[in-house]
Amino acid sequence: MSDTLERLMNCVELGKINKVSPFPSSLKGQDGADELCKLALDEGINPQVILNQALIPGMSRIGEKFSQGKAFVPEMLISAKAMTAAMKHLKPFFATGEIKRNGVFVIGTVMGDLHDIGKNIVSMTIEGAGWEVIDLGVDVKPEKFMEAIDKYPDCIVGLSALLTTTMANMEVVVKEIKSKYADKVILVGGAPLSQDFCDKISASFYSPNPQDAVEFLKKVAA
Repeated sequence: MSDTLERLMNCVELGKINKVSPFPSSLKGQDGADELCKLALDEGINPQVILNQALIPGMSRIGEKFSQGKAFVPEMLISAKAMTAAMKHLKPFFATGEIKRNGVFVIGTVMGDLHDIGKNIVSMTIEGAGWEVIDLGVDVKPEKFMEAIDKYPDCIVGLSALLTTTMANMEVVVKEIKSKYADKVILVGGAPLSQDFCDKISASFYSPNPQDAVEFLKKVAA
């Protein structure tokens, strides 16, 4: 691996967004994910290689730490922001087909729930794993999910809820989707959820953390 890709991967893992970002203190004043991704392209490194050998591994590393309890939401969020800073340089190559998307992932926080931090981390992590992410936002009504699925019929769907009072709305969305798309793959996640609840509402997969969601999507895309 080139030195630039190695440094880019470390910046994503550690959450070094750009040269002026103060975090982490050990990299203060050094180039971040923003500058290093541009440098990698200037060096002629293939965009797909940048994604596969730097961005995805960097997010995988912080994701594994998070799932093991060795990193927490703030670290995940800043790593996702670093990855996003790098991804802006790669987006034109998705449009031209030089980088292949793994598929489309539609995600939203269900109706009645305005929490978005967990959803945003999952969105950015999955985008960094090579998926096109359609983020519907928060307080999403069932019909809005259906409109997105009608537009992207091969998509995988992610539902988020952080309140016990909105878990019931998640079940409503799953039933609505399954009534038209019986085999639709649906991921669910959020602090009050469990595998038992996932099974109860007939969702496809319960993801307690972003890394588990990425690993599941890898299996689906294989």
